[in-house]
Amino acid sequence: MKHKDGKTHQSDKSSWKVTVPLTVVVLCGLFFYLGGIFCSERERYVAEPVNKAVDTPTGTATVPVQIKAVSFPECSAEYQDYTPCTDPKRWHKYGRHRLAFLERHCPPSFERQECLVPPPDGYKSPIRWPKSKNECWYRNVPYDWINKQKSNQHWLKKEGEKFLFPGGGTMFPNGVGAYVDLMQDLIPQMKDGTIRTAIDTGCGVASWGGDLLDRGILTVSLAPRDNHQAQVQFALERGIPAILGIISTQRLPFPSNSFDMAHCSRCLIPWTEFGGVYLLEVHRILRPGGFWVLSGPPVNYQRRWRGWNTTIEEQKSDYDKLQELLTSMCFKLFNKKDDIAVWRKLSDNSCYKKLDNPDNYPSKCDDGTEPDSAWYTPLRPCVVVPNPAAKKVKLDALPKWPERLHTAPERVSDVRGGSAGSFKHDDGKWKARAKHYKKLLPALGTDKIRNVMDMNTFYGGFAAAVIDDPLWVMNVVSSYAPNTLSVVYDRGLIGTIHDWCEAFSTYPRTYDLLHLDGLFSAESHRCEMKYVLLEMDRILRPNGYAIIRESSYFVDTIATMAKGMRWSCRKEETEYGVEKEKILICQKKLWYSKQNS
Repeated sequence: MKHKDGKTHQSDKSSWKVTVPLTVVVLCGLFFYLGGIFCSERERYVAEPVNKAVDTPTGTATVPVQIKAVSFPECSAEYQDYTPCTDPKRWHKYGRHRLAFLERHCPPSFERQECLVPPPDGYKSPIRWPKSKNECWYRNVPYDWINKQKSNQHWLKKEGEKFLFPGGGTMFPNGVGAYVDLMQDLIPQMKDGTIRTAIDTGCGVASWGGDLLDRGILTVSLAPRDNHQAQVQFALERGIPAILGIISTQRLPFPSNSFDMAHCSRCLIPWTEFGGVYLLEVHRILRPGGFWVLSGPPVNYQRRWRGWNTTIEEQKSDYDKLQELLTSMCFKLFNKKDDIAVWRKLSDNSCYKKLDNPDNYPSKCDDGTEPDSAWYTPLRPCVVVPNPAAKKVKLDALPKWPERLHTAPERVSDVRGGSAGSFKHDDGKWKARAKHYKKLLPALGTDKIRNVMDMNTFYGGFAAAVIDDPLWVMNVVSSYAPNTLSVVYDRGLIGTIHDWCEAFSTYPRTYDLLHLDGLFSAESHRCEMKYVLLEMDRILRPNGYAIIRESSYFVDTIATMAKGMRWSCRKEETEYGVEKEKILICQKKLWYSKQNS
């Protein structure tokens, strides 16, 4: 054996005895490693060609993942509105306390469905935006519960083959337009581009969020899958941003200081119960200087208490408790008129210094509580204090919309390797990519595509590049990736944190376009490709598209699996024609269940 000095210190015979076994061990280890890469039990298959093949140059070192042709069966018709992690069939397994059963509870791996979710019988391609804001096909969301239970409030009504959305609501009997007009009178910042992002908790059919779109405000409408059947499904069918969710025992999947405004219209959330944790969560996700708007009990109790099955004394007590709680967590009453009250989250650090008093309730969260941790993170009855060093996170310090879209946010420096320069580079890169995508997919930028998801965004560059098109983008940041979602919100876009090893919080058939950039390269060591693609099929509308930008290592495998899901795909070059990366343009076919007529 030779040492680092190159001299032999043993006889040839002894050297031979040591070297041969060592060589065998090294070679065995090498073959085992290579076998793990190229011959894993999960992906030891043979590739199928896609519509447009791109030749692999001689001498390429990377061997693509390969797979046999597959064909996924249809799910039974009862799965037409299957939401795996919020499945009503599993609710009985979870506690009723604080409605925790309505939160995410994903099935174990052995219960995962490996089938294609069918559309309802009579499903049609959705009505295109902007007409879809006011009407949708009845057969696409064939549920009459809201129509029957809320008919006097004009949430929606059925006429012939369609549902119509007249813009009514419990707290806006004169229509959502008049309601928002009053709100704008109370909050002038809604008119000048100061307020850009909003969240609506308990959104109904998302008429409030839909009206705000016309006013340049982008809203995440939030509702659980409950007895108000298909609220979120109605919202997305209309082309309005929405996700399934509830404030219960876990944080909402957003970073701290995200939204410019939060809203609740008679959503009946018990704000002052359980140590005020629900309101504390609104405080966490609302940026300093942001507005919280409440209409319904106990606001305007002096006139409304008779219709709330209570006494005026009880409603006064509820209002006083609410006001006291809001003041203790550094909210200040901003304006109030008729049924609407507006509070503002203070941006002055002097209020938060009072929380250092141990007798104060609620108390300040300790330093071990990460303010941006938001994926299966329990709610805590404490105040998340804004970072006093973050001067430009405050609402009044942000550039107004649309200037903020292309301005590097202060929080970009919180990302490892992040800087104003990297932000600018990313912005320019996605402008070039979006231009190339529109050449490959002419439907992008037309009314054929409305609901879009960027499945693994970084700074929201793709969404920014298509901002002038008649669409909106749900920007998804992996729970295992650097948490860049605060940057997305600071530039006036919306999004959520998610783990793609699980199902997304939405109904089937709710997105027209799914875009992913290197998702399988980043997550294939954790998430089995088959289940990610089946989830993409579940949430993609029939005749919808997918733009899959991936390493050449994965594209043929993805195309073969996509064919087994009844997608048609073609392989394309990137805008720079690099060999290590390809683009798949796929379209999901419209098919009907054999079990339906």
